[in-house]
Amino acid sequence: KEKADYITKTVEEDGIFDALEGFGMVEKELHFPQVDIETVEGPLATIKTNHGDLRIKLFPEQAPKTVANFVALSKDGYYDGVIFHRIIKDFMIQGGDPTGTGMGGESIYGQTFEDEFSEELYNVRGALSMANAGPNTNGSQFFIVQNQHLPYSKKEIARGGWPEPIAEIYAEQGGTPHLDRRHTVFGQLVDAESFAVLDAIAAVETGAMDKPVEDVVIETIEIED
Repeated sequence: KEKADYITKTVEEDGIFDALEGFGMVEKELHFPQVDIETVEGPLATIKTNHGDLRIKLFPEQAPKTVANFVALSKDGYYDGVIFHRIIKDFMIQGGDPTGTGMGGESIYGQTFEDEFSEELYNVRGALSMANAGPNTNGSQFFIVQNQHLPYSKKEIARGGWPEPIAEIYAEQGGTPHLDRRHTVFGQLVDAESFAVLDAIAAVETGAMDKPVEDVVIETIEIED
């Protein structure tokens, strides 16, 4: 393994096919879980706030290290009582910093960790994504994309290189495509009630540095494995 250029999965995990994909000998079959989120299996996170609950399906297959970090911090109570310190309507809501300044927060790895960009996940409306200070600087901070007004058609977005199913979501529901390949997507809101809470939080009055005048608080984050 120390000398290997590529280490594939086990036989039970379709390792031969994985290796063929890895070397570009077969075309990789992409699946876009955000397109049909109701049918996706995996852990569910419920961010309980003083404005209501945000229910989010997590994607450990596409972003294993990021999901492991978020789940562990949530179960340890790291986010309990933490505020959404930066809220910009028609853009996103950001939290996860215990200092409430946007300058703090640590990962379970004791330091910042690398980005996990997936060809299957995008910063569409409702996406849970890692906040950072540049490439490979992930810690504990995250944001949820709220923008629902994207002035481009599906055809224009697809022409820009986005897969058609994702281009359709962007065109119909909104999002922040300029953040793709810059911020790791690792979850997605799952229901209309959660989107209503997201929009309510995004609409709160803010002051300097886009910080809410009245605290928007994460009471706790519950994880259903």
